Amino acid sequence: MTIVMHEHPAWTLVNGLWLRAFPPPSQSMAVVTGDDWRLHGPAPLEPDVVELPSLAPSVPASLKRNLTAIGAVARWPTHDLWDAMATAIIRQVIRADQARALHLRFRIAHGQPVATSHGELHLMPDAGTVADLPEEAFSVLGLSFKRRPLQAAAAAYLEQGAKWRELPPAQLVEELQTVSRVGRWTAGAATADFTHDWTLYPHGDLAVRKWAALAAPDVDWPTKESDFATRWRRVCGDQLGALTLFTLAWGAHHGNTS
Repeated sequence: MTIVMHEHPAWTLVNGLWLRAFPPPSQSMAVVTGDDWRLHGPAPLEPDVVELPSLAPSVPASLKRNLTAIGAVARWPTHDLWDAMATAIIRQVIRADQARALHLRFRIAHGQPVATSHGELHLMPDAGTVADLPEEAFSVLGLSFKRRPLQAAAAAYLEQGAKWRELPPAQLVEELQTVSRVGRWTAGAATADFTHDWTLYPHGDLAVRKWAALAAPDVDWPTKESDFATRWRRVCGDQLGALTLFTLAWGAHHGNTS
């Protein structure tokens, strides 16, 4: 069994199919139905398929049982760092369903269209486009509160993106936090999305807390973000990245991620 993740807000549900277009150089499209996928394009971009390693004794039995039942997780990284940054900013401090709606609205209004046999998809508008948008372009989409962080990130990416793309993941997290209104949560979420290094994801995130509590309801998990993150790292040990990814995948498979 392999669970295919489509939690990223770039995925669009069309007639029961999850669709996502990827920018050049891949210029490909993924179509997900259930736990299967098909790829289209001149350079189809395969997902990363991750298997769960043997888990340490510190992992609660209920969590181990539920995550092991997944088998494997397939997920497409966001290989465009700017896209990963913009997506993490849109996701800041709002519900997952709201972030998905705003992400789609922004892409349709200002992103490059991609024609497919299932209908038109849209890519994230590039950094140059976002940097030059007038204030009204954000307000009309309900994105006024995202304008300053998005435009600050776009300007910084245009100046430093080439250097950032070559950094080791842990250093990238630190560098992204030099951008105005980009804190550790946003930098960690963007870096995990871009590199698939899930040891850097913000482990106190609401989604991790929510799904860990449902997957292991017999555990008295801390409710405070910082306390949960500390406990989670201790439970996961050197399997932190894999357990974080699998917990998010388990949640995406067993309910909506709002």
